[in-house]
Amino acid sequence: MGFDDDWAGMRSGATEQAPVGMRLNQLDGGGGGGGTSGGPPSLATAPAKKKAAANTIENELEPDTAKAAKVADAATTAAVGGFEGWATAAGLKTVETTWDSQVKNLLARLASEKTALRSTALTFGQQELDTRARIAGVGPTSRIEQY
Repeated sequence: MGFDDDWAGMRSGATEQAPVGMRLNQLDGGGGGGGTSGGPPSLATAPAKKKAAANTIENELEPDTAKAAKVADAATTAAVGGFEGWATAAGLKTVETTWDSQVKNLLARLASEKTALRSTALTFGQQELDTRARIAGVGPTSRIEQY
């Protein structure tokens, strides 16, 4: 049996498979959008949840991360002193420097996320006001200006 015979067998077997559950050879019937269950599209934000998440970052994650970093620094500094003159002390010092850098990056990331969470509600609110103002300016008596 050669390649051509194998290929022909595979092709004929492919057409005899079970029916496909989804076909992409037709339009979806229109409507579009991101609505659920065929309903109208919607953009839902949860300002209260964003505020709660930002507060959790500010009141729990940032302080706890800073405290954990100080505890680890104190333990590492004590270990470096205990291994004074050994290569282990130099290695621990390198670990401490890397740890401090990672903690600094984590705290910066947490602060960035907190700011983003808090500014999202403001951004959506501004967009809402802008959209309302533009819609209010469009009416039967409004005129279109050429630029």
